[in-house]
Amino acid sequence: MFNKIPSQTTIQNTIAALRNNNIEAFLVQNGEEAKRKFWEIVPEGAEVMNMTSVTLGSIGLDKEIEGSTDIKSVRSQLLKMDRKTEGSQMQKLGAAPDFVIGSVHAVTQDGHVLIASNTGSQLPAYAYGSSRVIWIVGAQKIVKDIDAGTRRIYEYVLPLESERAKVAYGAPGSAVNKMLIFSRETQPGRVTMILVNEVLGY
Repeated sequence: MFNKIPSQTTIQNTIAALRNNNIEAFLVQNGEEAKRKFWEIVPEGAEVMNMTSVTLGSIGLDKEIEGSTDIKSVRSQLLKMDRKTEGSQMQKLGAAPDFVIGSVHAVTQDGHVLIASNTGSQLPAYAYGSSRVIWIVGAQKIVKDIDAGTRRIYEYVLPLESERAKVAYGAPGSAVNKMLIFSRETQPGRVTMILVNEVLGY
């Protein structure tokens, strides 16, 4: 139910609704095209934070960002820092990078975006902190409305993320402790969504 690519008409209508809410959105056909579009948008030398994302991992963009010499990878910098002694500085770096790249958990046909989080670490940059936000989103995440988006998160995304957390972190599971509903962007040009016409992430 929550893992199917919708009709092209639904995708195009969703793109129009997102644009009406000041979220620049366009469609690419696959993950490779999404990566190329990302590198077209981000200028050389830019400071970029890639948030933890199954979508980015599935297309290898996270490793490309962290290994690039053309941009400044915030995550690579954070990995060299000590959480105990530099925790406050690390939080600030992650909350307001120049560019932030990640994904979302649901996109409604009327142009709302839902992002769920266990810790909330990615939410400040998305909501306000970053000057530019880029989301790469599999089109299977398009849903009818906010209610359907919320159900998608709890019924579909959370069980999968809990299983991933068990393997990745040795945690008992994950939780939806915080959720951001993006209804409209106040700064035109700040947020870009690259919708991908294939199933990516969850």
